[in-house]
Amino acid sequence: MLVSTMNDVPGRTVQQVVGEVTGLTVRSRNVGAQIGAGLKSIVGGELKGLTKQLQQSRDEAVARMVEEASAQGANAILAMRYDSDEVGNGYQEIVAYGTAVVLAP
Repeated sequence: MLVSTMNDVPGRTVQQVVGEVTGLTVRSRNVGAQIGAGLKSIVGGELKGLTKQLQQSRDEAVARMVEEASAQGANAILAMRYDSDEVGNGYQEIVAYGTAVVLAP
């Protein structure tokens, strides 16, 4: 499945617009990562544990979006975007969304 942040694909024609698709995940922060982040905030630098966890959340949201698009007969998702928000103390919501389409061969 092609997933693109672009609104079209050069050299390909959109044959059918299937519609909006989303993938959502809500995760709590790992206690170990939170402790490490607290300590790291004192000296500065990348919060590697939280970075890894956020990337895993994004990957999971995209996989769910692709699964929804495939179930609806799409072969591509265009204009894909991410959105995120904190849902309560220590809970992070990540949503991947885009337009599922069928591209001509």
